[in-house]
Amino acid sequence: MTEAHSPEAPALTRREILTVFVGLMAGLSLASLDGTAVNTAIATMVADLGGLSAYAWIGTAYLLTSTVSNALFGKLSDIYGRRPMFQAAIVTFIVGSIGCAVAQSMSVLVVSRGVQGIGGGGLMSMAFVIIADTVPPRERGRYVGMITSVFAVGSVVGPLIGGFFTEQLSWRWIFIVNIPIGIVALVITSAALRIPFQKRDHAVDWLGSALLTASVTCLILLLSWSSEEYGWTSTLSVVLGFAAVLIGFTFFSWEKRAPEPVMPLHLFKIDVIRVTIPLVAFAGTIIYGANAFIPLFLQAVTGVSPTQSGLLLIPIMAGVTIASISTGRLTTRSGTYRHWPILGAVSLTIGMVFLSGMSDSGLGLASALTGMVFVGLGIGSIMPTCTLATQNAVEWKDLGVASAAITFFRTLGGVVGLAAFGAILNSQITGKVDKNLLRAPRKIKSIPDVQLRERVLDVLGSGITSLYKIAIPVALIVVVIAVRLPARPLRQTTGAPTVAAD
Repeated sequence: MTEAHSPEAPALTRREILTVFVGLMAGLSLASLDGTAVNTAIATMVADLGGLSAYAWIGTAYLLTSTVSNALFGKLSDIYGRRPMFQAAIVTFIVGSIGCAVAQSMSVLVVSRGVQGIGGGGLMSMAFVIIADTVPPRERGRYVGMITSVFAVGSVVGPLIGGFFTEQLSWRWIFIVNIPIGIVALVITSAALRIPFQKRDHAVDWLGSALLTASVTCLILLLSWSSEEYGWTSTLSVVLGFAAVLIGFTFFSWEKRAPEPVMPLHLFKIDVIRVTIPLVAFAGTIIYGANAFIPLFLQAVTGVSPTQSGLLLIPIMAGVTIASISTGRLTTRSGTYRHWPILGAVSLTIGMVFLSGMSDSGLGLASALTGMVFVGLGIGSIMPTCTLATQNAVEWKDLGVASAAITFFRTLGGVVGLAAFGAILNSQITGKVDKNLLRAPRKIKSIPDVQLRERVLDVLGSGITSLYKIAIPVALIVVVIAVRLPARPLRQTTGAPTVAAD
């Protein structure tokens, strides 16, 4: 019997759905805690292992590998099942955490963050697929709060853990603590994640995955290296740019005829997906950049401690939590979703305006906090809604790759944004101050020469806030794209065929 004619799977009971969500939250807690804790301690890591030029790579390496892995995990889960791939992501994340904990150089730390990214990408991708497998689109909004609560707790606990370990022990403990959490997550998921699964004969698109990885890598290296190490017109930059375009073109050409494409191009013929993918990509570009450089500004320019800078990031996650829970419940109640990404895009634009005023000596901190709230509200309104709209627009057989595609383009936008922000910041600092003074951002406030100290703070502060000024027109593009999102009635069923437990 073909999938198209398989009988509809019976709906899970509320208790069964809650059991599945327990397993999901156990795994997602890894990425949630790690993300906010690492952001708090990046400045200290740079001071310990390397210079400011490698600052962005601590996050970029994670985003680069997670970008590619989430697309691959979606396809592999169709072959081997949701739970095995979710657990494989947990194990990979633990291995990467061990590498980060023992790193003695920036190179080892960056590579280990890349391994973590593979696991993190799998966790995020599989979480959305598993949610879609168990909850109909019309009812899915009421469960958003459960998933969001993981990140809400992480937003509070993560900075505290990161700041405490950084100041009292070592930043390495941020990664060590992932090991017992990961083991507990494996135990819980073994018992809780028993969901319907129908094994299908599929082949993994290894060539497509390799081409995708190569193209994205060339793009990120181009953005990260060109502004400082080699220059935009250098031979290496030209070669990287040409390679990114050529390999990318080859990838899309191959996907047209691949038996089992890692990214089926027929999805782009769907009107909803033609909007949600560029929407999450452009939004991700400015969201990831905004989150990464706020702690650097707070620690270097305002002189707060890692713990304090971490706690000051809570407004972002508070905004995410409020918007996600509210929009999820209202979407379930009304059955419509179109207006939430529009409001989120407007909120994101307002947030960039406030963040661009952080360098103001009188209103700097207040402007930063206000901007973070609006950014959080924008994230919480745009990202979950775009995932829901995409899943609602595709057939069940395309659910895994469609969900992974949204995560892929959102993360790809974040990779490009983070690398571009880092490149722009490096270009604005180069030649203006001695970069040795920036190796330990928190120590800038203690430079004995008053004039030199003020010059360094001015260059770094204006450099960071200029990033958010550049992000304002990008946010306006997000508004324009969001207005074009079609409205479709939300389905009452998941569309999954009747199958045995995974």
